[in-house]
Amino acid sequence: MSTLTDRKNAAISRGVGMTTQIYADRAENAEIWDKDGNRYIDFAAGIAVVNTGHRHPKVMAAVKDQLDRFTHTCHQVVPYENYVELAERLNALLPGKEPKKTIFATTGAEAVENAIKIARHYTGRPAVISFAGGFHGRTFMGMALTGKVQPYKAGFGPMMNDIWHLPFPNDLHGVSQQDALDALDRLFKADLEPGRVAAIIIEPVQGEGGFYEVPAGFMQKLREICDAHGILLIADEVQTGFARTGKLFAMEHHGVAADLTTMAKGLGGGLPISAVTGRAEVMDSPGPGGLGGTYAGNPLGVAAAHAVLDVIEEEQLAERAERLGQRLKQRLAGLRDAVPEIVDIRGPGFMNAVEFNIAGTDKPNPEMANRVREEALKRNLILLTCGVYGNVIRFLAPLTIQDDVFAEALDILEDSVKAARG
Repeated sequence: MSTLTDRKNAAISRGVGMTTQIYADRAENAEIWDKDGNRYIDFAAGIAVVNTGHRHPKVMAAVKDQLDRFTHTCHQVVPYENYVELAERLNALLPGKEPKKTIFATTGAEAVENAIKIARHYTGRPAVISFAGGFHGRTFMGMALTGKVQPYKAGFGPMMNDIWHLPFPNDLHGVSQQDALDALDRLFKADLEPGRVAAIIIEPVQGEGGFYEVPAGFMQKLREICDAHGILLIADEVQTGFARTGKLFAMEHHGVAADLTTMAKGLGGGLPISAVTGRAEVMDSPGPGGLGGTYAGNPLGVAAAHAVLDVIEEEQLAERAERLGQRLKQRLAGLRDAVPEIVDIRGPGFMNAVEFNIAGTDKPNPEMANRVREEALKRNLILLTCGVYGNVIRFLAPLTIQDDVFAEALDILEDSVKAARG
């Protein structure tokens, strides 16, 4: 008799990778039960999607109410009020005092694509600068912007042209802020005149790249450079948004307003929806029909997003993210003496990571990170790795995780780290 994994292997392209062989049957808040009734604690949250937990009652109620009204008309054909209202809310919530406007799409990659389209249209310029280690999606523009070859670019042929990468400032890996700024200066002098650059796109905390936070002051320097040359600054908040970092948006930590912001993941609480919000004059540059999509701003996703924003405010999830992150980092810090492979513990709010090197060296240790992940899975805790070298464990549990479940997860994590070393 074929197992589900056998059926998956026979039916689905191997290009769709799987971190686990757990087949979900049901989920609630921070817990998942598989088809065999096994319970798991979820420290992945669908890769930062269910910040408000699996099936939050308020989100489910909003979706069910919308389901009873209509599921699709295409906003470009027959518009609907909750789309307009959600745009109004995001326009008011994003950092920056200038008037803003919003469009909705379906995925994070789609949001990034639209942000680049808007930036190129507004500036009349083709070039875009992004950063090594950044992740911006799996479409061709998303791949081109992404600063990580494996597994995202390998074998897919030529990338989109006029995309340029800078080193991401990361003291742990020997790249200072000044190194990154000097690289930009060299780029402008040797290869790319500033007047040809439409935008610089950056994640306030690199997601897939290793959960490295933009250091204090760097975002302000980018803002000054962009303003000096008429370049737009795009903040990719697809993974950092919606209270994950202890603020509704991670850019709030930097006191800098982007010209365009991309959002997805946590916005829909488990339903697919993404957005681009930016300065009104920039967003209004493309003409009618230049932006949009058949499923863009699906009514169910919009209804869920309204509920997500309500839950974040009512349950003070940004503040809770800070408390959870501090507890996690303190627990990991307590392991450093016994586990010399731990080279760094980091992350704002509850967007945290632990990085492993070979003990006593500066060489990445992806084997240790993977062993921790595997040991945790044996103990029914779901973890994800990340980083250019694969030597980072990232922690993305729902911000609504119950205190007792969180305490249980921390015990499992400690046991797993020790077992991985032993």
